[in-house]
Amino acid sequence: MPAPAFVQRLNEQIGYEFAACQQYVAVAVHYDAETLPRLATFFYAQAVEERNHAMMMVQYLLDAGVDVVVPGVTAPRTAFDDIVAPVALALEQERRVTDQIGELARIARDAGDFPSEQFIQWFLKEQVEEVATMSDLLRVVERVRDNPMQAEEYLVREHARPEAPDATAPPAAGGAL
Repeated sequence: MPAPAFVQRLNEQIGYEFAACQQYVAVAVHYDAETLPRLATFFYAQAVEERNHAMMMVQYLLDAGVDVVVPGVTAPRTAFDDIVAPVALALEQERRVTDQIGELARIARDAGDFPSEQFIQWFLKEQVEEVATMSDLLRVVERVRDNPMQAEEYLVREHARPEAPDATAPPAAGGAL
């Protein structure tokens, strides 16, 4: 059975993941409204990924036989001044989630909850990738702030291929979508 402190924080993290999902939908909608379809598609995909992260956490708690709490989330930010602001917000969000996931790992380790520590390791690896991706995208949109079509071209070049599913990813409740 997972450590009670880990269960409490993982339930909180489920809310953070759903909030990240909603924030990414709001960013995608913003880019869609600006007729920047590649940026919109990128963030719609990020939203699905965050939703799946929450559902992986839900499945872990279900498998462990503990109560799952699905917290409500606050409304996401929907207005942005330029093409840079949403990506800057996304990077800030990914850095915050990295800290949160690190704290979950610390709680599991301190409690000697090795199954939970092992579970959270995948998310630590994932956060390294997420921060790197957003950092790269932020550098690109900062350089092309006045010509957003170059950001679109960057995404076509660098993110056009769908990634193969990660066989090491934890299972998601309801199956990954």
